[in-house]
Amino acid sequence: MSRSAELAAIVRDRAGDEPVSHGLILGSGLGHIADEVEGVAIDYAGLPGFPHAGVSGHTPRLAIGRLEGARVAVFGGRAHYYESGRGDAMRLPLEVLKALGAERLIVTNAAGSLRPETPPGSLMMLSDHINFSGLNPLIGEPSDARFVPMTEAHDPALRAALRAAAGAEGVTLAEGVYAWYSGPSFETPAEIRAIRILGGDAVGMSTVPEVILARFLGLRVAAISVITNMAAGMSAENISHEHTKAMAPVGAAKLERLLRRYLRDFGRHGG
Repeated sequence: MSRSAELAAIVRDRAGDEPVSHGLILGSGLGHIADEVEGVAIDYAGLPGFPHAGVSGHTPRLAIGRLEGARVAVFGGRAHYYESGRGDAMRLPLEVLKALGAERLIVTNAAGSLRPETPPGSLMMLSDHINFSGLNPLIGEPSDARFVPMTEAHDPALRAALRAAAGAEGVTLAEGVYAWYSGPSFETPAEIRAIRILGGDAVGMSTVPEVILARFLGLRVAAISVITNMAAGMSAENISHEHTKAMAPVGAAKLERLLRRYLRDFGRHGG
Protein backbone atom coordinates (compact mmCIF):
# COMPACT_ATOMS: atom_id res chain seq x y z
CA MET A 1 0.00 0.00 0.00
CA SER A 2 1.32 3.45 -0.89
CA ARG A 3 1.97 6.03 1.79
CA SER A 4 -0.89 8.21 0.51
CA ALA A 5 -3.27 5.23 0.70
CA GLU A 6 -2.13 4.49 4.26
CA LEU A 7 -2.72 8.10 5.31
CA ALA A 8 -6.09 8.20 3.56
CA ALA A 9 -7.06 5.13 5.58
CA ILE A 10 -6.07 6.95 8.79
CA VAL A 11 -8.23 9.91 7.78
CA ARG A 12 -11.21 7.69 6.89
CA ASP A 13 -10.90 5.93 10.23
CA ARG A 14 -11.35 9.31 11.94
CA ALA A 15 -13.70 11.06 9.52
CA GLY A 16 -15.70 8.32 7.81
CA ASP A 17 -15.68 6.79 4.36
CA GLU A 18 -17.80 9.31 2.48
CA PRO A 19 -15.79 10.71 -0.44
CA VAL A 20 -14.63 14.31 -0.35
CA SER A 21 -15.85 16.58 -3.17
CA HIS A 22 -13.42 19.48 -2.68
CA GLY A 23 -10.05 20.20 -1.18
CA LEU A 24 -9.31 23.71 0.07
CA ILE A 25 -5.83 25.03 0.84
CA LEU A 26 -5.90 28.09 3.08
CA GLY A 27 -3.35 30.88 2.86
CA SER A 28 -1.97 33.22 5.54
CA GLY A 29 -4.64 34.55 7.88
CA LEU A 30 -7.42 32.38 6.40
CA GLY A 31 -7.24 29.45 8.82
CA HIS A 32 -10.48 30.35 10.57
CA ILE A 33 -12.40 28.84 7.64
CA ALA A 34 -11.19 25.39 8.73
CA ASP A 35 -12.78 26.01 12.13
CA GLU A 36 -16.18 26.27 10.43
CA VAL A 37 -16.06 22.72 9.05
CA GLU A 38 -18.54 20.39 10.76
CA GLY A 39 -16.48 17.25 11.25
CA VAL A 40 -13.07 16.31 12.59
CA ALA A 41 -9.71 18.05 12.59
CA ILE A 42 -6.48 16.06 12.43
CA ASP A 43 -3.16 17.69 13.29
CA TYR A 44 -0.54 17.26 10.58
CA ALA A 45 1.65 15.75 13.29
CA GLY A 46 -0.75 12.80 13.33
CA LEU A 47 -0.27 12.22 9.60
CA PRO A 48 3.30 10.96 9.08
CA GLY A 49 4.98 12.74 6.20
CA PHE A 50 2.64 15.73 6.20
CA PRO A 51 4.52 19.02 6.33
CA HIS A 52 4.67 20.78 9.66
CA ALA A 53 3.76 24.28 8.44
CA GLY A 54 6.48 26.52 9.77
CA VAL A 55 4.89 29.87 8.93
CA SER A 56 3.02 31.99 11.45
CA GLY A 57 -0.53 32.62 10.30
CA HIS A 58 -1.00 28.97 9.23
CA THR A 59 -2.69 26.28 11.33
CA PRO A 60 -1.21 22.87 10.45
CA ARG A 61 -4.21 20.57 10.57
CA LEU A 62 -6.59 18.86 8.17
CA ALA A 63 -10.31 19.41 8.71
CA ILE A 64 -12.69 16.88 7.13
CA GLY A 65 -16.44 17.32 7.14
CA ARG A 66 -19.30 19.48 5.93
CA LEU A 67 -19.14 23.10 4.92
CA GLU A 68 -22.40 24.49 3.54
CA GLY A 69 -23.51 20.94 2.85
CA ALA A 70 -20.49 19.93 0.77
CA ARG A 71 -18.04 17.30 1.97
CA VAL A 72 -14.66 19.04 2.07
CA ALA A 73 -11.07 18.52 3.16
CA VAL A 74 -9.55 21.78 4.34
CA PHE A 75 -5.79 22.14 4.70
CA GLY A 76 -5.21 24.76 7.38
CA GLY A 77 -1.63 25.34 6.32
CA ARG A 78 0.68 24.60 3.42
CA ALA A 79 4.38 23.95 3.07
CA HIS A 80 6.25 26.52 1.00
CA TYR A 81 9.30 25.98 -1.18
CA TYR A 82 11.21 28.54 0.89
CA GLU A 83 10.88 26.47 4.07
CA SER A 84 12.76 23.42 2.83
CA GLY A 85 13.90 23.99 -0.75
CA ARG A 86 11.44 21.28 -1.82
CA GLY A 87 9.02 22.31 -4.56
CA ASP A 88 7.05 19.08 -4.06
CA ALA A 89 6.44 19.58 -0.33
CA MET A 90 2.64 19.46 -0.84
CA ARG A 91 2.67 16.38 -3.04
CA LEU A 92 1.79 13.87 -0.31
CA PRO A 93 -1.13 15.92 1.10
CA LEU A 94 -2.56 16.30 -2.40
CA GLU A 95 -2.11 12.59 -3.09
CA VAL A 96 -4.07 11.93 0.09
CA LEU A 97 -6.76 14.36 -1.05
CA LYS A 98 -7.04 12.47 -4.34
CA ALA A 99 -7.22 9.16 -2.46
CA LEU A 100 -10.12 10.57 -0.41
CA GLY A 101 -12.10 10.92 -3.63
CA ALA A 102 -11.74 14.64 -4.34
CA GLU A 103 -11.93 15.85 -7.92
CA ARG A 104 -11.59 19.59 -7.25
CA LEU A 105 -9.10 21.79 -5.42
CA ILE A 106 -9.58 25.43 -4.48
CA VAL A 107 -6.37 27.16 -3.42
CA THR A 108 -6.26 30.46 -1.56
CA ASN A 109 -3.31 32.68 -0.79
CA ALA A 110 -2.24 36.12 0.36
CA ALA A 111 -0.67 38.12 -2.45
CA GLY A 112 0.68 41.49 -3.46
CA SER A 113 -1.12 43.43 -6.16
CA LEU A 114 0.55 44.81 -9.27
CA ARG A 115 -2.60 46.66 -10.32
CA PRO A 116 -3.53 50.00 -8.72
CA GLU A 117 -7.22 49.25 -9.28
CA THR A 118 -6.92 46.08 -7.13
CA PRO A 119 -5.85 47.42 -3.72
CA PRO A 120 -5.36 45.64 -0.38
CA GLY A 121 -8.58 44.01 0.78
CA SER A 122 -9.51 42.96 -2.77
CA LEU A 123 -9.94 39.43 -4.10
CA MET A 124 -8.33 38.25 -7.33
CA MET A 125 -9.14 34.92 -8.97
CA LEU A 126 -6.28 33.47 -10.95
CA SER A 127 -6.93 33.25 -14.67
CA ASP A 128 -3.42 31.90 -15.22
CA HIS A 129 0.02 31.96 -13.60
CA ILE A 130 3.67 32.64 -14.36
CA ASN A 131 6.28 30.38 -12.78
CA PHE A 132 8.66 33.30 -12.22
CA SER A 133 10.82 31.18 -9.92
CA GLY A 134 11.63 28.66 -12.66
CA LEU A 135 11.27 25.84 -10.11
CA ASN A 136 8.96 22.87 -10.60
CA PRO A 137 7.55 20.32 -8.11
CA LEU A 138 7.68 17.54 -10.71
CA ILE A 139 11.47 17.62 -11.12
CA GLY A 140 12.63 14.07 -10.39
CA GLU A 141 9.29 12.43 -11.24
CA PRO A 142 10.37 9.44 -13.38
CA SER A 143 7.17 8.76 -15.32
CA ASP A 144 6.01 10.44 -18.50
CA ALA A 145 3.09 11.80 -16.46
CA ARG A 146 5.49 14.61 -15.49
CA PHE A 147 4.82 16.26 -18.86
CA VAL A 148 1.64 17.93 -17.63
CA PRO A 149 -0.24 20.22 -20.03
CA MET A 150 -0.96 23.56 -18.35
CA THR A 151 -3.04 25.30 -21.02
CA GLU A 152 -6.13 25.31 -18.78
CA ALA A 153 -4.45 24.76 -15.43
CA HIS A 154 -7.02 27.06 -13.83
CA ASP A 155 -10.25 25.26 -14.65
CA PRO A 156 -12.67 27.41 -16.70
CA ALA A 157 -15.82 25.78 -15.31
CA LEU A 158 -14.69 26.11 -11.69
CA ARG A 159 -13.77 29.73 -12.29
CA ALA A 160 -17.17 30.40 -13.84
CA ALA A 161 -18.90 28.88 -10.81
CA LEU A 162 -16.81 30.96 -8.42
CA ARG A 163 -17.49 34.08 -10.49
CA ALA A 164 -21.23 33.36 -10.29
CA ALA A 165 -21.02 32.88 -6.52
CA ALA A 166 -19.19 36.18 -6.16
CA GLY A 167 -21.87 37.94 -8.20
CA ALA A 168 -24.65 36.39 -6.13
CA GLU A 169 -22.97 37.61 -2.94
CA GLY A 170 -22.16 41.07 -4.28
CA VAL A 171 -18.44 40.39 -3.87
CA THR A 172 -16.12 42.07 -6.37
CA LEU A 173 -13.83 39.42 -7.82
CA ALA A 174 -11.02 40.65 -10.03
CA GLU A 175 -9.21 38.20 -12.28
CA GLY A 176 -5.58 38.17 -13.20
CA VAL A 177 -2.29 36.38 -13.64
CA TYR A 178 -0.35 35.35 -10.53
CA ALA A 179 3.45 35.17 -10.53
CA TRP A 180 5.18 32.74 -8.18
CA TYR A 181 8.26 34.17 -6.50
CA SER A 182 10.14 31.66 -4.37
CA GLY A 183 10.68 33.84 -1.29
CA PRO A 184 11.20 34.07 1.61
CA SER A 185 12.53 37.56 0.98
CA PHE A 186 10.05 39.87 -0.69
CA GLU A 187 10.56 41.01 -4.26
CA THR A 188 12.61 44.04 -5.24
CA PRO A 189 10.97 46.93 -7.11
CA ALA A 190 12.98 45.92 -10.20
CA GLU A 191 11.63 42.38 -10.00
CA ILE A 192 8.10 43.73 -9.71
CA ARG A 193 8.65 45.89 -12.79
CA ALA A 194 9.85 42.78 -14.64
CA ILE A 195 6.80 40.78 -13.54
CA ARG A 196 4.48 43.57 -14.69
CA ILE A 197 6.17 43.60 -18.10
CA LEU A 198 5.72 39.82 -18.31
CA GLY A 199 1.98 40.19 -17.67
CA GLY A 200 1.66 39.51 -13.94
CA ASP A 201 -1.18 41.05 -11.94
CA ALA A 202 -0.36 39.64 -8.49
CA VAL A 203 2.69 38.09 -6.88
CA GLY A 204 3.17 35.61 -4.05
CA MET A 205 5.25 32.78 -2.64
CA SER A 206 2.91 29.80 -3.02
CA THR A 207 0.07 28.25 -5.05
CA VAL A 208 1.84 27.51 -8.34
CA PRO A 209 3.51 24.31 -7.03
CA GLU A 210 0.14 23.10 -5.74
CA VAL A 211 -1.57 23.87 -9.04
CA ILE A 212 1.08 21.92 -10.97
CA LEU A 213 0.89 18.97 -8.56
CA ALA A 214 -2.91 18.98 -8.61
CA ARG A 215 -3.02 18.91 -12.40
CA PHE A 216 -0.45 16.09 -12.34
CA LEU A 217 -2.87 14.16 -10.10
CA GLY A 218 -5.86 14.91 -12.32
CA LEU A 219 -7.58 17.40 -10.01
CA ARG A 220 -9.50 20.38 -11.36
CA VAL A 221 -8.14 23.58 -9.84
CA ALA A 222 -9.13 27.17 -9.13
CA ALA A 223 -7.26 29.69 -7.02
CA ILE A 224 -8.11 32.99 -5.35
CA SER A 225 -5.71 35.56 -3.89
CA VAL A 226 -6.54 37.83 -1.00
CA ILE A 227 -4.67 41.03 -1.82
CA THR A 228 -2.84 42.14 1.32
CA ASN A 229 -0.47 44.78 -0.05
CA MET A 230 0.71 46.60 -3.13
CA ALA A 231 3.86 45.02 -4.52
CA ALA A 232 7.29 46.52 -3.88
CA GLY A 233 7.77 49.95 -5.34
CA MET A 234 4.07 50.53 -6.02
CA SER A 235 3.24 52.31 -2.77
CA ALA A 236 4.86 53.76 0.33
CA GLU A 237 3.58 50.96 2.61
CA ASN A 238 6.06 48.85 4.53
CA ILE A 239 5.80 45.28 3.24
CA SER A 240 6.28 42.58 5.88
CA HIS A 241 4.82 39.22 6.91
CA GLU A 242 3.20 40.92 9.90
CA HIS A 243 1.54 43.36 7.52
CA THR A 244 0.33 40.43 5.41
CA LYS A 245 -1.23 38.73 8.43
CA ALA A 246 -2.83 41.98 9.58
CA MET A 247 -4.39 42.72 6.19
CA ALA A 248 -5.51 39.18 5.29
CA PRO A 249 -8.72 39.30 7.38
CA VAL A 250 -9.95 42.31 5.38
CA GLY A 251 -10.34 40.19 2.27
CA ALA A 252 -10.87 36.89 4.08
CA ALA A 253 -14.39 37.80 5.18
CA LYS A 254 -15.39 38.37 1.54
CA LEU A 255 -13.62 35.20 0.47
CA GLU A 256 -15.48 33.16 3.08
CA ARG A 257 -18.83 34.48 1.82
CA LEU A 258 -17.86 33.64 -1.75
CA LEU A 259 -16.70 30.10 -0.88
CA ARG A 260 -19.77 29.37 1.22
CA ARG A 261 -22.06 30.48 -1.60
CA TYR A 262 -20.10 28.41 -4.13
CA LEU A 263 -20.37 25.29 -1.94
CA ARG A 264 -24.09 25.82 -1.35
CA ASP A 265 -24.66 26.19 -5.08
CA PHE A 266 -22.49 23.14 -5.76
CA GLY A 267 -24.66 21.11 -3.41
CA ARG A 268 -27.78 22.19 -5.30
CA HIS A 269 -26.50 21.90 -8.85
CA GLY A 270 -23.43 19.67 -8.74
CA GLY A 271 -20.10 20.34 -10.46
